[in-house]
Amino acid sequence: MTDFTMKKDADGVAIITWDVPGKSMNVLSEAGIRELDRLVDDSLADEAVKGIVITSGKKDFAAGMDLNVIGSMRESGGAQAVFDLVMGLHGVLRKIERAGMDPKTLKGGKPIAAALPGTALGIGLELPLSTHRIFAADNPKAKIGLPEIMVGIFPGAGGTTRLVRKMGAMVAAPFLLEGKLSDPAKAKSAGLIDEVVADPVAAAREWVLQATDADIVKPWDAKGYKMPGGEPYHPAGFMTFVGANAMVHGKTMGVYPAAKALLSAVYEGAMVPFDQALKIEARWFTNVLMNPSSTAMIRSLFINKEALEKGANRPEAPDQTVKKVGILGAGMMGAGIAYVSAMAGIQVVLIDAQQASADKGKAYSEALLDKAISRKKSTEDKKAEVLALITATTDYAALQGCDLIVEAVFEDPAVKAEVTKKAEAVIPADAIFATNTSTLPISDLAKASSRPQQFIGIHFFSPVDKMLLVEIIKGKQTGPVAVAKALDFVRQIKKTPIVVNDARFFYANRCIIPYINEGIRMVGEGVSPTLIENAAKLMGMPLGPLQLVDETSIDLGVKIAKATKAAMGDAYPDGAVDDVIFKLYDAGRLGRKSNAGFYDYDDKGKRGDFWPGVAQNWPQAGEQPDVTEVQHRLMFAQSLEAVRALEEGVLEDIREGDVGAILGWGFAPWSGGPFSWLDMLGAARAVEICDKLTAKQGARFTAPKLLREMADKGQSFYGRFGQQQKAA
Repeated sequence: MTDFTMKKDADGVAIITWDVPGKSMNVLSEAGIRELDRLVDDSLADEAVKGIVITSGKKDFAAGMDLNVIGSMRESGGAQAVFDLVMGLHGVLRKIERAGMDPKTLKGGKPIAAALPGTALGIGLELPLSTHRIFAADNPKAKIGLPEIMVGIFPGAGGTTRLVRKMGAMVAAPFLLEGKLSDPAKAKSAGLIDEVVADPVAAAREWVLQATDADIVKPWDAKGYKMPGGEPYHPAGFMTFVGANAMVHGKTMGVYPAAKALLSAVYEGAMVPFDQALKIEARWFTNVLMNPSSTAMIRSLFINKEALEKGANRPEAPDQTVKKVGILGAGMMGAGIAYVSAMAGIQVVLIDAQQASADKGKAYSEALLDKAISRKKSTEDKKAEVLALITATTDYAALQGCDLIVEAVFEDPAVKAEVTKKAEAVIPADAIFATNTSTLPISDLAKASSRPQQFIGIHFFSPVDKMLLVEIIKGKQTGPVAVAKALDFVRQIKKTPIVVNDARFFYANRCIIPYINEGIRMVGEGVSPTLIENAAKLMGMPLGPLQLVDETSIDLGVKIAKATKAAMGDAYPDGAVDDVIFKLYDAGRLGRKSNAGFYDYDDKGKRGDFWPGVAQNWPQAGEQPDVTEVQHRLMFAQSLEAVRALEEGVLEDIREGDVGAILGWGFAPWSGGPFSWLDMLGAARAVEICDKLTAKQGARFTAPKLLREMADKGQSFYGRFGQQQKAA
């Protein structure tokens, strides 16, 4: 079996078709590179071949490079092996680009075109960029772009160098530094591709038969080429690169190595000939791949995330595809769940105590669809189709035929118990009942159910339409079919699931609350709020703890604190936090929703400076801690809870711990998640820091027994637990 095959027709066109066996999307492997090279050599050497069309045998062109191959190459051969692999790929693509032409006269080459039937990402665009003309199918669902930066690397198969020389650094920046994806029409408008046609293979074939020598010479190979927008020491180009450097640092805070490496490759490559620029790109790409941050990001945001989405931890059970879902409670959470369910084509019954509230919940979907239409991301027909799937009502009888119920009423056990009984009186005997709760123990809520083995927790994050993570919580009696149903539902609505066992705050909130509390605790100690917030951001956290508590609402924090204190009694550890947050609450400062929290807000809700009352109530200490100490407190507050969750069996898979942390609350994505971050530090170094923090700050930083044991044995989390992971 081969990844690439070739057919030569009577008119002299060689059609090279990329179709990786056993894969739904093409990915490029080391063997595939060799096959493509051989077929290109064959076509260029064959006098009967007048031109080449490279296309796909699948509905899409390609999803990118096989990152597992690069990972194994890095592990076995190190930097030299990675560099050699990348330079080998550069050689093949440069051969396609030069197409056998005379290097001096630039004549005598064979036209080579790419025909894209659908999505083309990463190497799936870098390969076409090396051809002489790119034809894409008129397929609005297709995505074209270079999203490598999103998983901690950058386009290293010539995409960076070619795109900058094709467009200029300024225009190329959104595609390289932000991983912007476009549909074919927008990709053509931007200059990523050349043509959008009904039949790309036919159009490409016609073009190669009539293309001239001049048509196949790339601008950067022609005499007198000047880079669009100017090179680094051109007056215009100089300003571009100064601005780009500031923009990258402002967005990444210096913690994402891929962005810095990409910018270096662009800057250095722009000052040398094209082939030398490719070598510079390959060196920086190798540098990034050898960085532990890249390893961790690829593992968590690509390999592990994909495995979880494909059901790596799904129990053995028949297909549990959801056909009709009943949603109890039409508030913001229920309305959001209704929207994502209907968008997935699932029939929805949205129930609330008042018809007006149910209608308002359905109107939430209508508003989101109207917004999508205004941005040309949806149509009136799609809107009508989605809204037709949602029935807003007060009548529990409408739940008949539902195979899944998602309860999203108030965080009050009595209210939840009442709606559970009402729903179970109507729904089929084999239906699964899920409660959307962020803090209440699932096993306790299941006591209201007559079928606890079919009762499960599904914790959505707000806003539901934007947040990718869904936390599935198994109660003590939850059965495997309920887990399978929850996982299949999450897959249908295109979210990423993690499965955890029942415990106070489950996993995500268990880790994020200590992060918020540590920031608040430091305010009470007189640590500068500016230092606290910036220390967090310099570690790659999207929000500082004080801004985060403002966003999630201070009254919610007070409510959680009271409930936790009632449950823990004398063992409650956060009295110092309450001294701060309760004072804000008593002053009516509830966070962004009241335009008043740790920060001040204007009438439109725009965040301003810190509330002057923070400095008045908690004066800053004369001696401030250094930034590293603040960062350690904030990072270990989260990471140690993740380790304890694993130690106690709340987490069963470290992949879920890392993916859940990044997608659930934005744990420093550059690190790959808390377990990956601790592996970067090393268990011994982590324990050393814990011991110092414990001596200075208290028992909350005590190293868990598991972490100390791993330090003694010289183990890492992925070394110890990685082998136990089940593939999807």
